Amino acid sequence: MDPQNADTNNAEGQQALFNHGKALRLHTGNLVNRSRLKKKCPGSPSEELRDCIQATLRDWLSLAKTTNADFPDTLDCCIPEETDAITPEERAEVKVSVKLFLCESGQSAIRDAVEMACQTLAVSQLDSVIIVPPGPVEGDGQTLAHLQPAWEQLEALVRKQKIAAIGTSDLDKELLEQLYNWAQVKPSSNQVNLASCCVMPPDLTAFAKEFDIQLLTHNDPKELMSAAAFQEAMQEGLPGLSTTDWRLEWVLRYSVIVKSRGIIKSKGYLVSARRASP
Repeated sequence: MDPQNADTNNAEGQQALFNHGKALRLHTGNLVNRSRLKKKCPGSPSEELRDCIQATLRDWLSLAKTTNADFPDTLDCCIPEETDAITPEERAEVKVSVKLFLCESGQSAIRDAVEMACQTLAVSQLDSVIIVPPGPVEGDGQTLAHLQPAWEQLEALVRKQKIAAIGTSDLDKELLEQLYNWAQVKPSSNQVNLASCCVMPPDLTAFAKEFDIQLLTHNDPKELMSAAAFQEAMQEGLPGLSTTDWRLEWVLRYSVIVKSRGIIKSKGYLVSARRASP
């Protein structure tokens, strides 16, 4: 076959595969080992995520089989050799920590994200999950009512032994106390962004100490990735294909830490997106 015709056919196959997809599940693979991404030093978590989405989509599409006319509705975008599953022998030696950023308030988002993380890492339970609900309406702050739907879903997963411990992000003392008093499964941790708070607030520190809540720090922005930034990342990873009708549902960032040494064995992102209905 003429190489030019082969390239044309491959491009048409790639376009048909992508255009048929209604949902997208993306796994960046283990960033600790992924040489193409290790050479870059992202300036922020948002930049790291954008670079990961671009590189994973680009690599996945170059390897995707596009000769089959029976294309899947869900596009599983991952590079198999980059996946770092946890073996049963090493499970007790590592801690699997997750932070889940919800972009929409769908009922199944948390369950789907936890299930995908367990399948990807070959574990039956995640050691800890920190939840970041969708941002409140502009001008409004977080409220207990805003947190409750997501927290109830997390509690159900704790009862099913899919998650061992659950935590929150950027709650002040008043809201953390409200959640603690209301929740059946109490928060085990609360992340504080030191960019907006150079020193832990004394009232928050005192409350956390009294009720055995671990205070952690983070440097994630309020919005990890906007809708426009996601579409831009997709467009750069899939040049020539239309990505404007895709919307981001959730982003899950995981870390697998060797307990005895405190080092990160693997880390990566899982991303879920859906094509908007016409």
